[in-house]
Amino acid sequence: MTLEEFRATFADSRPPNVSAALRALWHAARHEWDNAHAIAQDIDSKDGAWVHAYLHRQEGDLSNAGYWYRQAGQPPASDDLDAEWARIAGTLLA
Repeated sequence: MTLEEFRATFADSRPPNVSAALRALWHAARHEWDNAHAIAQDIDSKDGAWVHAYLHRQEGDLSNAGYWYRQAGQPPASDDLDAEWARIAGTLLA
């Protein structure tokens, strides 16, 4: 699935059949932060930690986001949230 195909599913009532990390990003893109966070906090991987970091950055909790960036092995993002979302989603879809 391409990033554009993934974005096209946002109008659907249910996420596509993708990894848990991508499902969390799907909910985040639909402004369903609580659903996204519930999924992300149950993912025990660097991908899950990266999504978790993004979600806390989106929330404005930068210290918590910093912890999750370290767990993910990723540098803290400094670009806008939409660009970070696309970078994470694109990487996970690749």
